[in-house]
Amino acid sequence: MRVLRRTLGTLLALGAALSCTAARGDDARPGDDPPAALAPFEGLLPAPVSVRAAGPGYAVGPGTVIRTGAGPGEEVRRVGELLAEQLRGPSGLPLPVVGGSDGDGIRLRLDEEAEGVGDEGYRLESAPGGVTLTARTPAGLFHAGQTLRQLLPAAGPGTVPGGTVEDRPRFAYRGAMVDIARHFFTVEQVKRYVDQLVPYKVNALHVHLTDDQGWRLAVDSWPRLAEYGGGTEVGGGPGGYWTKEQYADLVAYAGERYVDVVPEIDMPGHVNAALASYAELNCDGRAPERYTGTKVGASSLCVGKERTYEFVDEVLGEVAELTPGRYLHIGGDEAHSTPAADYEAFMDRAQAVVGRHGKTVVAWHQLSAAAPAEGAVLQYWGHDRTAAAEKAAVASAAQAGHPVILSPSDRLYLDMKYDAATKPGLTWAGYVPVERAYSWDPGAHLAGVPESAVLGVEAPLWTETVATRADWEFMAFPRMLGLAELGWSPAGSLGWDGYRKRLAAQGPRLDAQGVNYHRSPDVPWS
Repeated sequence: MRVLRRTLGTLLALGAALSCTAARGDDARPGDDPPAALAPFEGLLPAPVSVRAAGPGYAVGPGTVIRTGAGPGEEVRRVGELLAEQLRGPSGLPLPVVGGSDGDGIRLRLDEEAEGVGDEGYRLESAPGGVTLTARTPAGLFHAGQTLRQLLPAAGPGTVPGGTVEDRPRFAYRGAMVDIARHFFTVEQVKRYVDQLVPYKVNALHVHLTDDQGWRLAVDSWPRLAEYGGGTEVGGGPGGYWTKEQYADLVAYAGERYVDVVPEIDMPGHVNAALASYAELNCDGRAPERYTGTKVGASSLCVGKERTYEFVDEVLGEVAELTPGRYLHIGGDEAHSTPAADYEAFMDRAQAVVGRHGKTVVAWHQLSAAAPAEGAVLQYWGHDRTAAAEKAAVASAAQAGHPVILSPSDRLYLDMKYDAATKPGLTWAGYVPVERAYSWDPGAHLAGVPESAVLGVEAPLWTETVATRADWEFMAFPRMLGLAELGWSPAGSLGWDGYRKRLAAQGPRLDAQGVNYHRSPDVPWS
């Protein structure tokens, strides 16, 4: 792996102002302490592209208002209202939201011609007269607001340090996955996860809705999938499912926070809950018992039946209609009970269904051994011991134009134990301590997959051993924060020595939210 350079790049003196650019500073060393003027920015996570400290900042107090600019700007107004809601609790201030842009306060400015920020980036400028957030899109304004939150105390009012932050993401896709099939979790619990992730600019939530152990989304055309197939989980618990209205509520909630929901209906394997619900989906016409274990690879849809493809079309059609985002995930992994020729034939037809419903296919990287449809996205979950031929197939697909989401299981699988003392979790991909989860470069991780082919990164949380919200948080945090930085920050800003300090600075914020996070001994928590 390339040598990773320090968080805040080359330091330049320019009059009384100090400038720091977090992008490949050749004479900077990882772990150096920042000058005093830059110290207030040092805790930002993900590390921004550039920071310039400049004099006194803006004191947020009882008279502070949030200004959303002139004109209609309904979405800008909504971003301002949400930012006010996020700041009111910690600060205890009223923070009214008003129109117009003149006057002191926190000013939101949409400028479609703003340079250097891209579609999700922003510029944050702080001076005694106020803080100005500028972006080309409402999503960029929202991300600017999340940075502003980190520049204020975790509790109580405070002063935004003087200077300018300019920022934009390295990768377009920065995701988290939660498996509600092995153990069932409610929409409200998943919403809490969304709220914990958005401060760190995560923008995709992949929801694994179906598996052998449970079907978690109601489907009108196949009602027994949820009513019967949703009635179990690992260990024999009662399971559960989401109504279509509940799913739509989560999609809307996440969307308001610029997080796209990516639903996954796993096939042709991982389908015992469906097979148990409908005998007609089985080649022999007999429904198996529901399954509450954890082994994989024993189930398969009947590839030769036309009824199977009616099922695929109707289910994916209903899910697509509920999901405004561009992606629909169709699984495709661990189909050990589906012969290779059948697998390829099935995936050809399933991908065509996704396209007919106006979505882009996402599938686990095993699709690369078949025939990915034009534009299909591959999600790589291999590890250091994955067969070279399997990795080469992914590289070949990437070179043919298929974007890749990186979820290496020995780096980003959140269900892997931190160490031998971790109570929940698995170890088949090895232990994944906080440093290992962070210390790799997505742009150079998989041989033959250039950075230009990497759509982004995603950290899956599988729930075979995760049955409670406390365990979920413990396994996800703080490793999800490393994912956020790997997906957003420039390659030249990455480095464990600097990151562990930024991560430590997030401790009080995680504490204030009541997050049950793993206090890694390798991080100097404040």
